[in-house]
Amino acid sequence: SAPSSAATEIPARSLDPSEGAPLLYEAALFPHRSLPPQGFTVLMLALAAVSFVAGIVFVTMGAWPVTGFFGLDVLLLYYAFRVNYRQARRGEVIRLAGDALTIERASVRGAPRIWRFHPYWARLHLVEAETGENRLFLVSHGRSLAIGTFLGPGERRRLARDLQAALDRYRMPEFPN
Repeated sequence: SAPSSAATEIPARSLDPSEGAPLLYEAALFPHRSLPPQGFTVLMLALAAVSFVAGIVFVTMGAWPVTGFFGLDVLLLYYAFRVNYRQARRGEVIRLAGDALTIERASVRGAPRIWRFHPYWARLHLVEAETGENRLFLVSHGRSLAIGTFLGPGERRRLARDLQAALDRYRMPEFPN
């Protein structure tokens, strides 16, 4: 039976993953971070050391106000990295099991939101721009949900291909619905 709306947002605690339905597809999506936390610590210590040495050089030359700008640069870079790492808390888990296609999204604050679609009616729509950028939407009953917004264009294309293949397998007549 099809749901009354395209995407039904449900509380996280009401989703029971142990329903016993066969798992047809699952993808855990997270933003890519090329610098691990240990690398961040090393980078910040190296930058602070270089700024400290350069600040001492400027103090000995009589240009002591420049030293404050070196410290400000280090603080601003630290803040930018902290914001970047906070964004890394975002994530999505896309799961196709039984008669439910669920999208669980964690925000930067960590609060999960879950949408449930009936996989028979759900359609993927990949919108390609002339610049090479794209957006991926899960569409059903006139409503849509953007998925994989933090992924790169190639990763979104791959996600669309894999999820479409899983939906096609679900819709095959020999699959017991």
